[in-house]
Amino acid sequence: MLALTINGWAQQFPGGVPSGFGGRQAMPSSTTGVNNSGIDDSTKVIYGPKSTRFVLEDDILNNRRKLYTLDTTMDESHRFTYVQRSQNLYQDLGTLGTPIRSVFIQAPQQLGTQSGYYVFNPYAFQTLGVKYFDTKSPFTDMYLALGGNNQNILRFDMAQNVTQRWNVGFNLQRFTSQKQFGTSGNNDPFKLLAQNWGFLLHTNYRSKNDKYTLLAHFNNMNHSLDEQGGVLPGLTASNEPIIYNYTGDSRLRSGSSSTQGPHGWEIRNDWHVYHQYVLDKGFQLYHRFDYQTQKNFYQDDTLKLNRYILSPILPANMDTLTFYPSLTSDSSRIFQRSRFRLLENQFGIKGVAQYKGASFNYRAYLRIRNYRQLTYYNTSRSNFNEYETPRTETFVGGWAGYYFPDSLSRITAEAEFGANTKGNVTYRIQGQFESKWLTAGYSTITTNPTLLQERFQSIVFSWQNNFSLPSYNHAYGKFNIRYKQLRIQPSLDYYLLKDYIYFNEKAVPAQEKSAIHIVQPGFGYHLQFGKLLIAGQAYYTVKEGPDVIRMPPFFINTRLQYEFLYAKVLYIQTGIDLHYKSPYYADAYMPVAQQFYLQNRTQVEGYVLADVYANLRVNRTRLFIKLTHANQGVLQGAGYFVAPDFLQMRRGFAFGVDWYLFD
Repeated sequence: MLALTINGWAQQFPGGVPSGFGGRQAMPSSTTGVNNSGIDDSTKVIYGPKSTRFVLEDDILNNRRKLYTLDTTMDESHRFTYVQRSQNLYQDLGTLGTPIRSVFIQAPQQLGTQSGYYVFNPYAFQTLGVKYFDTKSPFTDMYLALGGNNQNILRFDMAQNVTQRWNVGFNLQRFTSQKQFGTSGNNDPFKLLAQNWGFLLHTNYRSKNDKYTLLAHFNNMNHSLDEQGGVLPGLTASNEPIIYNYTGDSRLRSGSSSTQGPHGWEIRNDWHVYHQYVLDKGFQLYHRFDYQTQKNFYQDDTLKLNRYILSPILPANMDTLTFYPSLTSDSSRIFQRSRFRLLENQFGIKGVAQYKGASFNYRAYLRIRNYRQLTYYNTSRSNFNEYETPRTETFVGGWAGYYFPDSLSRITAEAEFGANTKGNVTYRIQGQFESKWLTAGYSTITTNPTLLQERFQSIVFSWQNNFSLPSYNHAYGKFNIRYKQLRIQPSLDYYLLKDYIYFNEKAVPAQEKSAIHIVQPGFGYHLQFGKLLIAGQAYYTVKEGPDVIRMPPFFINTRLQYEFLYAKVLYIQTGIDLHYKSPYYADAYMPVAQQFYLQNRTQVEGYVLADVYANLRVNRTRLFIKLTHANQGVLQGAGYFVAPDFLQMRRGFAFGVDWYLFD
């Protein structure tokens, strides 16, 4: 299936190798889980990848306790940024740490009103992707990526059993990136663009008789970004326009040592607990608890500089561009802060029954959400105002799964219902069939607008809406066909959207009453000729209805790779990654409300991006070297836009190492 979810990022990049992106994932490039080094860890050493295992909460919840082992393959090690890890199905503003969004339509995956701030979500550790370990010895994973043009990622993960049934661990990440335009060079004190700190503390415990299980974690993210608004075109010495102006000025100017320039910031914390008690195999009690806080800031104390922008290539009578819309009052400052707090409890019963090799799982639950969002904003340089939205939501739901005796096929179904404060019923219903050859399903959800879509006040924007409940219907199917060394995955997705809410050309929310239909066939392929691999995927998107969702008609990923052994110990994969999206009017980004919105002035993409790489492995240490955007200036020009006014990262050299330690 091709449904995209933010939760589908799992721990993407925080926490390890992604396990998939809501079904819209690349086909594996080699046999997953195989230790290509040929080393039998169980006989050569006492501890290793096979003795270090982990579980995921979703498997425990649905009574399919599955132990996962560590990935020791080299596959896709060179894909170190979040966009690359998502198989290019997400798009940022060209640089690591900038606001990021899904390229294709994304339906909500859960009921309950959300805050509406989402552009930094993928940079945080995700609840459903947290790995709860059972290690026979201390386990450490050290990761470092020195990306091209000063994009750097550091990750340190550690886990250790305190007792045979109690494990404690933590994950720490730090990444930074620097501006590629709008800077005076290496000595510029404001050259830092994005920086991120992420911390995850996790633990799990099982009682001696396995009656009681506890999974818990604390998750923190601190992410900040100097907003640039895009790059301004320039002029050559002969007055020719420079569209792809990598050394140009930014539309939003930086501040100074005494003045805060345009700056976005998000801090989030999540205390999460899942525990269950088994009264009987067919009757178990469970409880999920979440306490989440999320703070989003935007500040620009240089508003007099950033309101009007000089452009050297516009006619004399159009020599200014306005980045911010008209202000609601006279001020030289923007200050915006939102605080969202959520207390959520889910209480349920579940169980499993088996008969002649088949099994049946069920789950029924009550979910209660208490939340409030407080927005604080300036009305002048030194005067402020605020408003608050507190609410309680209650949902009831059930889940059922039937697992066939062949252990390869299953049918699952889930339904959840609730009511909002206006008395309108919200619901989510979905069903899916999975087998060795086919995955197919259907989902429908009618949910609430986000709090930000309902109301937002600032010195720049002000709205208060009473939207109808938007609904999303999604039917999908995907075949898995294998013939000798060839694997193909033809797929088809169909979406029907009603009362769709979007941000229009003025960067304010609007609702489209007409139905929107989206049909999306896809094709994945994986062909191995000895040591040569050709793999990738492609999608074609057709829409019918109002043009309020912008997606590229054609989307193609292709990888050409050759694998060999050098000096009997060094395994090498070398190849080229190719990616293409057809030209389209992608959404622009407005930092004040931290939202992407429609625009009709600039087409982006329409360019084949080539990355040349080599992945290497010696024993359990994996490395990569990579030349990103290797084809810059070759046949296609100096560059291209990945988002309106934001350039794809220029050619650069990257290096990374991932090192496992087991004692």
